[in-house]
Amino acid sequence: MNTSLTAGELKALLERGVTLVDVREPVEYAEERVAGARLIPLGQLAARVGEIGRSEPVVVMCRSGKRGEQALAKLGELGLVGVRNLAGGLLGWKAAGFAVERVKRRGFPLMQQVQMAIGAGVLAGVVLARAVHPDFIYVSAFFGAGLLFAGCSGWCGLAILLSKMPWNRVEGAAGGSPRTCSTGG
Repeated sequence: MNTSLTAGELKALLERGVTLVDVREPVEYAEERVAGARLIPLGQLAARVGEIGRSEPVVVMCRSGKRGEQALAKLGELGLVGVRNLAGGLLGWKAAGFAVERVKRRGFPLMQQVQMAIGAGVLAGVVLARAVHPDFIYVSAFFGAGLLFAGCSGWCGLAILLSKMPWNRVEGAAGGSPRTCSTGG
């Protein structure tokens, strides 16, 4: 059985009835999402699998499809079969021309925060290597290696860390008490 489906196929399913599970982090979900998607972050999937209805087809989605693939494997281990992944994730959905719900933000989107942090780390490493000691070049190497790993694996530890920062906390985020978000996300 094909474990992925296109944005067009998901659009048709949404009109007939589907359980759409968004496995991104709360701050990503708050920035933009497919209408009707239910947020269950990948890290909480095992603990919250009982919240996934089984009376309709189940589709998982993330930003680009990689975490969705991980969610498929995890749900399979938990006994939920027949689940499909949105190919290309939210990026594929938007590329197909379908609308997303957006929240006006006062701060920076999570991926932009990641880019800023990596850029600052690389720049700091280069400046410190030139001005203080050549071994500071390893700071830049650390950020470069992390970026390469994130690109190859689809897993970005820096994004996960930043998503948990106080300015990215989302009101009513699952797994805790309501929180405020200074970035409006």
